[in-house]
Amino acid sequence: MTNPLPSDELILLRGRGRVSALGMAAAAYAAGQPGFAARPLGATTLAAAAVPSEVETVLAALRKSQPAYRQLDRTVLLAILAARQAAVEAGWHLEQDEVLLDQKLKTNSPKPATLAVSIGSSRGATGRTEHYHHEFLTTGDVAAAASPLTTLGNVASWVAYDAGSVGGAALSHSSTCSSAFQALGNALAWLRAGMAERFLAGGTEAPLTDFTLAQMHALGIYSPFAAPDFPCRPGAGRPSTFVLGEGAAVFALEKVGRAALTAPAQRAPLFVLESVGFGFEAIGSKTGLSPDGRHFQTAMRQALHQAGCAPAAVDAVVLHSPGTPAGDAAERQAVRAVFGAELPDLVSNKWLLGHTLGASAALSLDFACQLLATQTWPAPPFATDLTPAPTRPIRRVLVNAVGFGGNAASALVSVV
Repeated sequence: MTNPLPSDELILLRGRGRVSALGMAAAAYAAGQPGFAARPLGATTLAAAAVPSEVETVLAALRKSQPAYRQLDRTVLLAILAARQAAVEAGWHLEQDEVLLDQKLKTNSPKPATLAVSIGSSRGATGRTEHYHHEFLTTGDVAAAASPLTTLGNVASWVAYDAGSVGGAALSHSSTCSSAFQALGNALAWLRAGMAERFLAGGTEAPLTDFTLAQMHALGIYSPFAAPDFPCRPGAGRPSTFVLGEGAAVFALEKVGRAALTAPAQRAPLFVLESVGFGFEAIGSKTGLSPDGRHFQTAMRQALHQAGCAPAAVDAVVLHSPGTPAGDAAERQAVRAVFGAELPDLVSNKWLLGHTLGASAALSLDFACQLLATQTWPAPPFATDLTPAPTRPIRRVLVNAVGFGGNAASALVSVV
């Protein structure tokens, strides 16, 4: 748990970037068009949420842009794309940092703001790991690059390299599907402690391999609905409608004094990351959770406590809600326990872009920012308990995430 900041200091989400089955534009949410396609897997066909062809073109260009990038895992490349977008939106000129640092060290001038990187991923370099393992089983040989390119730490380190970070931390986190909020919570704590001045933080995942899809299918939770039939249906009850997706979302974070902000009428809306709370519970099944979502309750209450925020001040909750009946029900029980009878509006983006595992929390936070900016969201075209349209002005949003092993995280974001 981190201590609240003094009231005159804020952690701003200065810029944000995202890559998902909806593409790279935040405005893509408005159309309400899911990004699912059919994916053959042995004798069956599953729905999956892969990035669209225009993003594939960008990924291919990125891979060819430097010799070192040609071997990088798709997970890393997605993170780099999202991080670049966040940095541009923040107005950071990252490619100049190393040159500026050299110049300032030579002149004994104050160095530029230190940039740190914190990235979460549940599985890390999925594609590269499977490739090198298959190569080993086939030929008996292992490439020298296999180890450094498949460690989890290579995700954040390559994002830092691409951003031109010099001397800043490069931290990778893995806590299953709450991994991105582990990364955001770490960045929040470092900024509050003065251990960094700028952070690129978020989550990334590229799990759409046959082996990973088969793992999810083997759990018995995968959606039976075809890709055109809204296969992921959070809050719809049975059957389970979990659908796997890929993507990344990264945020450019800075600590600023409230006095340094211009008047709201003179600027675009600014998003404040008020807190990140965590909850854990010991459960017998590492793929299950308690019926009343105790770890959800702890995470939400901790996030509210850190921000000094009453439950009534939360206008909407972006649910984790992957479409699994037990998981959806436990989260609703937890929300009712925290908020009582007067619930905030309940929303989800997974019916549009699937469950992106370690990237899902970051993509949900990006979705929350879009709700704050536009004051609207698309209504799901299936029977569900999700709120079809805002019932009040949306000024503060709580975002939930949960992962295997009894861990949960909640982030609170508001607009100023």
